[in-house]
Amino acid sequence: MTDPQPDFRPTPGLAETVGPGIRRILAPNPSPMTFRGTNTYLVGTGEVAVIDPGPDDPAHLAAILAALEPGERVTHVLVTHAHLDHSPLARHLSDRTGAPVLAFGPAEAGRSPVMARLAAEGLVGGGEGVDRAFAPDILLADGARVEGEGWRLEALHLPGHMASHMGFALDGALFSGDLVMGWATSLVSPPDGDLGAFMASLDRLAGRRWTVFHPGHGAPVADPAGRVEELSAHRRGRARQIAEALADGPSDPAALAARIYTDVSPALLPAAERNVLAHLIEMVEKGSAQTEGPLHRGALFSLT
Repeated sequence: MTDPQPDFRPTPGLAETVGPGIRRILAPNPSPMTFRGTNTYLVGTGEVAVIDPGPDDPAHLAAILAALEPGERVTHVLVTHAHLDHSPLARHLSDRTGAPVLAFGPAEAGRSPVMARLAAEGLVGGGEGVDRAFAPDILLADGARVEGEGWRLEALHLPGHMASHMGFALDGALFSGDLVMGWATSLVSPPDGDLGAFMASLDRLAGRRWTVFHPGHGAPVADPAGRVEELSAHRRGRARQIAEALADGPSDPAALAARIYTDVSPALLPAAERNVLAHLIEMVEKGSAQTEGPLHRGALFSLT
């Protein structure tokens, strides 16, 4: 498979300046879902906010602390969402520094009624894995401001990849978590992921002017508006493919994924199936598709 960002090869554990008052440290957790690894960001000097501390890895915790200059201290620990590659280290970092953990809520916060029902019926999300133990000290509402010496972050509730997903705006820059990345499209895996919410979040980002996105994985996105439109168009195209496939008769998410995702490795087909399921749930919610029997992961879907 072609490397989507061959020039993006930061050294894990080494702090790099990627913007005014912004340092990035790559966690040593590369995988097909995390690319080179999770990007942890340090915002500010003196009083420092840490965004997405990353996986539960003592070496990465040591790297974050080592990146602090003499006299600097961590005052806030912010988490975009409670996946195992983003949030578990937050509590350890808080314990070491005394800084509170801030986020929209625990892993299940913000789920729609249909996603809550699917979760209650046993549907488990795929992808990076959910940090079910995650419990922030301070809940951030959409639009909340978090301030430190020389910086101010605006918390934006941007669900889709996960119901509790947040982005953090710093002037024209956005720490976009896993909602918008340059190296790949975001996984939308029900019941944690919600395609309708994902598209609404993209529309919200399209309504503002941004200079750069600093994503949870991969290189900075230098053309935010173009990337947002590209991702929206990609999802609209997938929706058309699914509708065209269902025009041939009822099918389930696994069969649809195998038919549509002909350009991915077999190892990524389970993730593709989850994306298809997200599209199908949205179609049912909108009334353009239906299921034979109850809505669940293995249901047969057809056009209405």
